[in-house]
Amino acid sequence: MIKGIFQFYTMRQFKLTTDILVAEEIEKVLRNESCGAEVIFCGSVRSSSKGENVVALEFETYEAMATKELHRIADEIEMKWKVHSIVLQHRLGRVAVGELAVIAAIAAPHRKEAFEACQFLMDQLKATVPIWKKEILTSGEVWVSAFP
Repeated sequence: MIKGIFQFYTMRQFKLTTDILVAEEIEKVLRNESCGAEVIFCGSVRSSSKGENVVALEFETYEAMATKELHRIADEIEMKWKVHSIVLQHRLGRVAVGELAVIAAIAAPHRKEAFEACQFLMDQLKATVPIWKKEILTSGEVWVSAFP
């Protein structure tokens, strides 16, 4: 991505996995001497939704399309903000209450662009990436997305 007369290359890492996510590992990936800001958002499974008790969440994806869309989002981030790293990890399969479902992270020279880019990454993930969520409740199961 060209920023003014300089080229600025962004490191991208996207991981869709059934493995447990570990936030501490993300910081190692983000660390860079040219960056003064690292924003790491961790989204975990909460114990209730709309007044009902949640047992777990289940996530499904169309992986090829999801990866393509994540790169499109990264392209847009690079056009709007100067960032060094874009990292997104999302769990697939069954995720228990208290476990991390998603980690979104940005490293940038300054905090404002890191915060804004990370929020944009999460907002676009929810709006456009084909990852579908089913809530496993004590009263039954319900797809939160329009369709799996």
